[in-house]
Amino acid sequence: MNLNDLLTYFIPTVVFSFLIGLEVRAYLAKFHENDDKMFFGTTRTYAFLGIVGFIFYEIEPENFSVFIAGFIAITILYTLLFKKLLESDKTSIILYLVSMIVYSFGPLVNLYPLWLASLIFVMVIFLLNAKNKLLSFNLKVNIYELETLGKIVLLSAVVLPLLPKDNNIPYLGISLYKIWFTVVVISTISYISYLVQKYIFPSKGMLLTGILGGLYSSTAVTVVLSKKSQTLQENKIFTASIIGATLMMYLRLIVIAAIFNIEVFKIVLFPFLAFSILCLIIVFVYYKKATNSPNKIELADSNPLELGTAFLFSFLFIVTMMITNFVVDNFGATGLNILSLIIGFTDIDPFVLSLLAGKYNIDSFAVASAVIIAAGSNNILKAVYTIWFGKDNAKESSIILFILGILTILVGFIL
Repeated sequence: MNLNDLLTYFIPTVVFSFLIGLEVRAYLAKFHENDDKMFFGTTRTYAFLGIVGFIFYEIEPENFSVFIAGFIAITILYTLLFKKLLESDKTSIILYLVSMIVYSFGPLVNLYPLWLASLIFVMVIFLLNAKNKLLSFNLKVNIYELETLGKIVLLSAVVLPLLPKDNNIPYLGISLYKIWFTVVVISTISYISYLVQKYIFPSKGMLLTGILGGLYSSTAVTVVLSKKSQTLQENKIFTASIIGATLMMYLRLIVIAAIFNIEVFKIVLFPFLAFSILCLIIVFVYYKKATNSPNKIELADSNPLELGTAFLFSFLFIVTMMITNFVVDNFGATGLNILSLIIGFTDIDPFVLSLLAGKYNIDSFAVASAVIIAAGSNNILKAVYTIWFGKDNAKESSIILFILGILTILVGFIL
């Protein structure tokens, strides 16, 4: 190895080690200002630690024997120090972990691309600085959400690849892999919107509640907003919020169609974009008319990615696919349109996913027509909900939803 190579590896090692030492010094001054000085060291110590790690690796780079011996020696030294720390009721080993990372920079910059050591350096700096934010975040996160997310990651990253892709289920014409894939996709979209709504915009206004809630269920957020409307002095912001949720429903269906059936996506894109623009104009007009009163609203803390919900969705997906197969085989596209009109008065997601992911004896235009009709009848259902729960304050929004529903259904039948 020539001199230039050694300098290329040595200089980043020293720089990263020294800068982390500075950060450790700032960390101790910020979080352990009143503690005694029984610590592992800071700036110079960490710089020397990085240099020692580099030297020990270069002495014997094949089997790491000298480097490992140094690692053991430092660990024994820190163990003696930690025994003293325990006597002072200090149990954190974070400085030991940081020191071991610094000690490892020598082999890291030698064996791997520089971006890896740089990324580790940045993460160490970030985590040392983020102590307060991480503690605050810990208090706000529902532990059951993390548990549920872990289960879904297991099912999507471990179970999903194991499911057969080619062996289609009799009569349904779809594999187990594709069924669960649809569940994972729709649940992920819902969960991301839920996290954005809960943690990024925790003190949102009513309009933002409608828009974000519409990403995972425009029907559910319509019910919540309708009940809330009875406490409002004026209904302009309520109308803007309700139509905002429906706007996101149209956009959400576009995204789902693009993921599962590109041919249907090409057909529904322009009608749904047109209705989205119409909804956007309505939202803008009513929002400008609304007063500046801070109408805050919180949706129920309901995790849309719970396993029970996911399995229920998969069950509904299979049932609606069986019903759709029966209707298409016996009554053709006309029967499917009528079925879409009826199912639109329930949860349309399983039905729409079954249409987009399944294989039927109809063309893409018939499938697109059914998707559009289902969206339209769902708007009529929301119109009923708004007038039922919102009473007098919901008249305008109910009329607008009803008109949007009729227009959407008409477009679906015209295709």
